[in-house]
Amino acid sequence: MLIAKVVGTTIATIKDSALQGRKLLILRQTDASGQPFGKPYVAVDTLDAGIGDLVLTAHGSSGRQTDITRNSPVDAVIMAVVDHMVVEGEVVYQKEPWRTP
Repeated sequence: MLIAKVVGTTIATIKDSALQGRKLLILRQTDASGQPFGKPYVAVDTLDAGIGDLVLTAHGSSGRQTDITRNSPVDAVIMAVVDHMVVEGEVVYQKEPWRTP
């Protein structure tokens, strides 16, 4: 698993039928404190994550083991949305609570 930050979305109207109706998000891997680094990559969203969310991703054959991605041509899948992270006793990330407008 990798920790990543959702930095954008992508739309592909022509894609493999196994991916029809699936949201594709652009991610960047983060360090343990949630700071992005490296090149962006695309992952299939199985949980309705959004821009700015910190997520956990599975890659390669592990990315094809969710109920939604089984037997699909995916290399990366979002499998969890992070609520908060504690590293060495310090809170390094806390998701803002959802508020109604």
